[in-house]
Amino acid sequence: MENVTPIRPAPPPSRQDGAVPQQVVFDRQELSKLLGIYGRGVAMGVWRDYAIDMNRTQAVFSIFQRSSDRPEFRLVKQPDLARKQGQYVLLGQSGAILKRGSELVNVLRLLERKLLKVVDDD
Repeated sequence: MENVTPIRPAPPPSRQDGAVPQQVVFDRQELSKLLGIYGRGVAMGVWRDYAIDMNRTQAVFSIFQRSSDRPEFRLVKQPDLARKQGQYVLLGQSGAILKRGSELVNVLRLLERKLLKVVDDD
């Protein structure tokens, strides 16, 4: 037991200003809206899987048609761009920007339109 070295957690990465970088996350209301629209897509048989990725600069909610494919849509939250272009960006499968805005509801309207089906009265 004399050769046992105590394990200590690694110190957090430091920045020039001394602040510890925060992780960007989706809050409960944002996740509720995202999972609500995703659930409607699953119920219609359009989508089958999703993924959430969070780091210091952005949080990404990806929607897949098949889990082995690239995501059909990615909603990216970047708080650093909130005052410039809007913190939410909806990207297509090719990476093209489909919608950008400062309010999540406005950006998600594009996905809701995709899920709407035209119903014939005949």
